[in-house]
Amino acid sequence: MLKQILSKLPKKSSKTADSREHGRNHATYSGVSGGSRSSDLGAGKSGNLSVSSFPVPNSKADVGSKVANLRPNGNHVFSAYEALPAFKDVPASEKQNLFIKKLNLCCVVFDFTDPTKNLKEKEIKRQTLLELVEYVTSSNGKFSDAVLQEIVKMISANLFRSLNPQPRENKVVEGLDFEEEEPSMDPAWPHLQIVYEFLLRFIASPETDAKLAKRYVDHSFIIKLLDLFDSEDPREREYLKTILHRTYGKFMVHRPFIRKAINNIFFHFIFETEKHNGIAELLEILGSIINGFALPLKEEHKVFLVRVLIPLHKPKCLAMYHQQLSYCITQFVEKDCKLADTVIRGLLKYWPITNSSKEVMFLNELEEVLEVTQPPEFQRCMVPLFRRIARCLNSLHFQVRKFSKLCSALP
Repeated sequence: MLKQILSKLPKKSSKTADSREHGRNHATYSGVSGGSRSSDLGAGKSGNLSVSSFPVPNSKADVGSKVANLRPNGNHVFSAYEALPAFKDVPASEKQNLFIKKLNLCCVVFDFTDPTKNLKEKEIKRQTLLELVEYVTSSNGKFSDAVLQEIVKMISANLFRSLNPQPRENKVVEGLDFEEEEPSMDPAWPHLQIVYEFLLRFIASPETDAKLAKRYVDHSFIIKLLDLFDSEDPREREYLKTILHRTYGKFMVHRPFIRKAINNIFFHFIFETEKHNGIAELLEILGSIINGFALPLKEEHKVFLVRVLIPLHKPKCLAMYHQQLSYCITQFVEKDCKLADTVIRGLLKYWPITNSSKEVMFLNELEEVLEVTQPPEFQRCMVPLFRRIARCLNSLHFQVRKFSKLCSALP
């Protein structure tokens, strides 16, 4: 009996050893570094994810589900999130694989609402993002299909998120300077800025083949990029403006879609909400696009002027984007002088009656348009125009009277 019992002991020991060996292999796979990390995890601290825990997805749906599961939160404990070797420390043949691993590492999105959380991991990601920017900038050789897929996956995981606007009253006070409002800054900007810089360098890189990249920088990607223009952080909108302009220039196949998508944002703003943070930036992009329109102007572009740009004078918050809008309008008149009559009559249609500060903006714009208006077009609209100026000359507001005199003095 005793021999039977003793004979069983090695088997148990062997099984335990196997179990431990399996556990060790699993720990190596998941990137757990050792005892201190294990004790941190046991204490309930939020840990990290290793590159090996980021398998390459087989579908776009798989990408979304995995990225969602990787977002740190208070109720989830991660395995180790460790820095990868620098590009200079690996042979050239391994750099592309390392690049993909670093992209996967940066798919983890950390919570910046708590500044004391995941400090080490956030710094590792920040440094890795900087390395990715440097790699894209100095890369030699076209990006492959697999690399493009991983690049867009990482960008999407970090940038495409729901914007949470601060609650504010929808009131527009006459004479209010909107630029004096304190802008809302995104706490995740330390990472977001580098991802935006990475996207900008990626779009501008000569190694990015537009014919191949358009499969991933597609209509869905562009729509999500445009949605971010409603961000309250002006730093983010500035990056978006530059990136969208570069995208418009590089991906010629997407140009009509981009113009149409911007038009839809404007329609929604003019006729439904009158709320959007990025109208000025979008108009600034369009000003550059309009400047590049070939002559004679297409009918599509003239329709855009009549149905979108002129009605943009209607919202009460015109002051937020009037400078950019006025530039776009003037560009059209300089391109085709026959449009002056259409523009002036459009301004008269939306002329403010009770808002003096808005009236001053209209008079400023009218002055710019009249400077590039030819006599035949001026004669077509001069009767209703001078009727309006005559009313302005009798205004109780001194600035309205002042600018009315300037307009009436134009030849």
